[in-house]
Amino acid sequence: MIGTIINSITVLIGGTLGTLLGSRFPARMQETIFATLGLFTLAIGMSSALVTKNPLIVLGSLLVGALIGESLRLDKRLEQFGDWLRKLFIKDGSDSDSARFVEGFVTASLIFCVGPLTIQGAIEDGLMGDYTKLAIKAMLDGFAALAFATTLGPGVIASVIVILLFQGGLSLLAGMGNDIFTEPMITELTATGGVLLLAIGLRLLELKEIRAANLLPAIFIAPTAVAIMDLLGIPYYLPF
Repeated sequence: MIGTIINSITVLIGGTLGTLLGSRFPARMQETIFATLGLFTLAIGMSSALVTKNPLIVLGSLLVGALIGESLRLDKRLEQFGDWLRKLFIKDGSDSDSARFVEGFVTASLIFCVGPLTIQGAIEDGLMGDYTKLAIKAMLDGFAALAFATTLGPGVIASVIVILLFQGGLSLLAGMGNDIFTEPMITELTATGGVLLLAIGLRLLELKEIRAANLLPAIFIAPTAVAIMDLLGIPYYLPF
C-alpha cells in the first residue's frame, strides 16, 4: 500500500496546484494542454493494447464488459458518485461547475486507474513490497493531475478516493497469494486497460464520446478468462 499512498499524495498535490493555478492559464493554453494529454493517453493506450498475446481475449472481454457496464449504467453511477462528492466538498456552484467537477473526477479516475503501471505496480507492491513502478506512476500522475486540474478543476483531486480504493484494493488482493495473478493474466489485463485508455484519449480530444466507464468490467473479465482457459487446458497463446 506504500506505493498507493505515495501516488495519492502526488495526485492531491498536483490537483490542488492545478486548481489554484487554473485561472491563470488562458483558454488557448488550457486547450493545448488538454489536447496534449489526449494524445499522450492515446499513445500509452496503444502501446499497452499491443502487449496482448491473444487479441480474442481482449475483444471478448471488452464486448462482455460493455454489456455488463451498460446494463449496470456504470457511467451514470460514477457520475452520481462524483456529483455527491462535489456537493460534499463544494456546497455552492452552478450547473456548469457541477458538470466540470464530475468530468474531472470521472476522467482522472479512469486515467489514473486503468493504465499498465497501475496494474503491474499495484500487484508488485502487494506481492513483493516493491513500489518502484507505483513511485514512477506517482510522479507522472502528479504532473498529469496538475495539467488536468488547470482545465477540469477540483474534480481531479477527488479521484484520489478511487486511487485508494481500486489501486490499494488490487495491492491487498495480490498480497493474499502469489498465485492469484499469473503473468498471462496481467498481460491481458494490461492490454484490455490499454483499449480503455484509447477510449479516454478519443474523449479528451473530443473525437468520440465513448462511455469508457461502462467498459470497466472488461479489465476483470480478461484475467478471469485466462484463468478459465488455464483450468480447462485451453492454449492461451494465439498463434499468428
